[in-house]
Amino acid sequence: MVDWQWLAGLAAAMVFTGCVSGVLAGLLGVGGGIVIVPVLFYVLPLFDVPEATQMKVAVATSLATIIPTSIVSARKHYQKGAMDMALLRSLAPSIFVGVLVGTALAVAMRGPGLTLVFAVTALAVAINMGFTGVDFRLRDSLPGGAARQLIGGGIGAISAMMGIGGGTVGVPVLSMAGVAIRQAVATSSAFGLIISIPATIGFVLAGIGAEGRPPYSLGWVNLIGFALIVPSSIVATPWGVRLAHSIPPLVLKRAFAVFLAITSTRMLYTLIK
Repeated sequence: MVDWQWLAGLAAAMVFTGCVSGVLAGLLGVGGGIVIVPVLFYVLPLFDVPEATQMKVAVATSLATIIPTSIVSARKHYQKGAMDMALLRSLAPSIFVGVLVGTALAVAMRGPGLTLVFAVTALAVAINMGFTGVDFRLRDSLPGGAARQLIGGGIGAISAMMGIGGGTVGVPVLSMAGVAIRQAVATSSAFGLIISIPATIGFVLAGIGAEGRPPYSLGWVNLIGFALIVPSSIVATPWGVRLAHSIPPLVLKRAFAVFLAITSTRMLYTLIK
């Protein structure tokens, strides 16, 4: 299973995963786990990774790749002055607690449980992207007190269990609660750090010695994936940016919603077949 042809194929698949993630990041402003996890969901079975461990490897590897990209993204948003530091400080503790809870649940779950969490949440994201506009909101301001902490905890827990950064859940939640979209995007970029670092550590520690991991894995994190997805996604992002200027943004948003909906449906089908 660890001959050079197998490793070369796995390496090529991880580069492909990074390129897909990068192109979609440039096209739609999305990236991280919401792209990487579904692609790995399709890729890992091709390399005989057991079905019971596919999602744990996908989620953990995705979380590891989010660490460097979140550092770069958060730093740029902070330098531009777009990050709402007061909002970040108010949500950071509850997000961190949510990450701890979500990571503990994720490592204790079997693969199908993680698949269900990802599929249902990704389907909700697809519906949001497919049927709402940028200005859609449920209220004019983010609630305070316990309600705000529940929101933060939910963002942290769901993101850790899905292997995603702060933007996929954080941006729509904040924007629907009245936070301006630019501030929501900038502030959520920092959520990625609060989520990815402790969650990755949790998956590494929980996966040490576990069976069903692909070769060259640290805990549940596949090091080949981590080493190749990050640089290939960085290289491919400008390709997506160029395409974004030639295709209507609304068409792109709807197309990605369809991709997520199809992926979610396929994941749900694998659970019931």
